[in-house]
Amino acid sequence: MKNLRRQVLKSLAASLLVPPLAWARGAGGAPVKIALIEGLSGGNANGGEAVFRNLVWAVERVNQRGGVKTAQGPRPLQLDRYDSKGQIEEALSAMRSAIDDGAQFILQGNSSAVAAALIDAINKHNEREPGRRVLFLNYSAVDPILTNEKCSFWHFRFDAHADMRMAALMSVLREDKALKSVYLLGQDYSFGQAVLREARRQLGAQRPDVQIVGDELHPLLRIKDFAPYATKIKASGAEAVITGNFSNDLTLLVKAAREVGFDGKFYTFYGNALGAPAAIGEAGLGKVIAVADWLPNVQTAQSEAFYQSFRQRYPRPADDYVHMRLQLMIETLAQAIERAGGTDAVAVANAIERAAVNLHGQAGAMRAADHQFQQQLVVGVMDRQGAPGVRFDVEGSGYGFRVIKTIQPAQAEMPTTCRMERAS
Repeated sequence: MKNLRRQVLKSLAASLLVPPLAWARGAGGAPVKIALIEGLSGGNANGGEAVFRNLVWAVERVNQRGGVKTAQGPRPLQLDRYDSKGQIEEALSAMRSAIDDGAQFILQGNSSAVAAALIDAINKHNEREPGRRVLFLNYSAVDPILTNEKCSFWHFRFDAHADMRMAALMSVLREDKALKSVYLLGQDYSFGQAVLREARRQLGAQRPDVQIVGDELHPLLRIKDFAPYATKIKASGAEAVITGNFSNDLTLLVKAAREVGFDGKFYTFYGNALGAPAAIGEAGLGKVIAVADWLPNVQTAQSEAFYQSFRQRYPRPADDYVHMRLQLMIETLAQAIERAGGTDAVAVANAIERAAVNLHGQAGAMRAADHQFQQQLVVGVMDRQGAPGVRFDVEGSGYGFRVIKTIQPAQAEMPTTCRMERAS
């Protein structure tokens, strides 16, 4: 019954993502199958669904212009979804199912631990079955190790990694001369550990005068009541919290901090959406800072047009979480397939290595040395909708993020220790 339900959901998704318009324009070849392997249930289900919505929109855009041009003719993209429940073993099982179903491109991102396991599994699969090689496109798993020690020819990351994001946050924190103490709090797995490790390093290098009054990890997506953590943060005298927390681990944390009367700032990786602004409320005005590859209040006509078109596609406030990098990722894949003339994994990988894309004024390029996408980053601070620089709110909350810092790609770029074994 479970397998039947999965097949029905996949078929429904596929039918939605290969619209009649695409076929009418000549995308008549066999679909190029893309498999989303993500936690679509469990503690980060809202994050997984936000990713799926963005991918649907991106795939629709490619198919509406006729799909991808290959040597055999135009072909539409087909997006199938597989629920990993955020678990490594489930993700590996889903990967095997996706490959058996004909997927040639695996997409995942909402867990660095899962991403690391997928890299290892795809490396082994591609070596064992060269006739069925696949590529792994990673949109959010930001543990730096994935494009350093664990870099792989078959893996491409389209998000800035944790050290890059931390450097962007630190470019704002180091200018806050009044700040004298911080509390480091994160999720106890590879990504959360990497965030706190880099926070300690960058604070020591750039703000040695700032005292770390707390340094703590907690179980990933299992804490239901963050009041004990919030109480410790307040009692420590911290003037700010640095955290990579996401989903319920972020919203419950900031809500608890508000309830215990913590009046400090939050330097976050993901404080700009998925319920966080509404949970924080008025207490976050001018105090919640978030880093992203793009924010709705980037003040250009192209950016506004991009955001307005997303809101037309998904008008419900609850669906309002736009990932620009996911759009750039799908555009990169479409460009690479066309340059390769088909879907051969090595040929497409070589083409992705040379990819440079621009969508509504947001540009990015893949670095061949480690397969780390290079793009600008922005840092925003939470404010009321309607305040200067805050035309758009988030998820109908009445709060949005005003851009206070833009970091150009050359500034955001960091060195790599990758020693990649290339395929042919």
